Amino acid sequence: MVVDPARTQLLVVRRADNGAWTPVTGILDPGEEPARAAAREVTEETGIVCTPLRLADVRTLPMVTYTNGDQAQYLDLCFLCEADPAQEPYPADGENTAARWAPLTNLPPLNPRFREQLQIVLSDDPAARFRW
Repeated sequence: MVVDPARTQLLVVRRADNGAWTPVTGILDPGEEPARAAAREVTEETGIVCTPLRLADVRTLPMVTYTNGDQAQYLDLCFLCEADPAQEPYPADGENTAARWAPLTNLPPLNPRFREQLQIVLSDDPAARFRW
């Protein structure tokens, strides 16, 4: 999740596939370091350059079944990233239809996982959260 240094804004995108507002998400390239992937995905999707500060949350996501019958289950690594809010985000690739800084006091609807991860990120607890 990308926030401004004052922790008053969250970088969000509107997904092209389902119209949902989310933080920037993405998938590691083979052999890619996770923090580097987080920064790359943010730039690829929004044009924003960010700095990953820490790993905040680790969880396994539910099984996904694709229309062709393939199944996958993803490991979700949530990083706290910081960026200068003077950078103007835009939908830099075809994955999103909008990108913007949203005030934490007026966020678009986020699913429960992202709301929980935002609270973890904002807690500034230096330890990553793990599920047992």
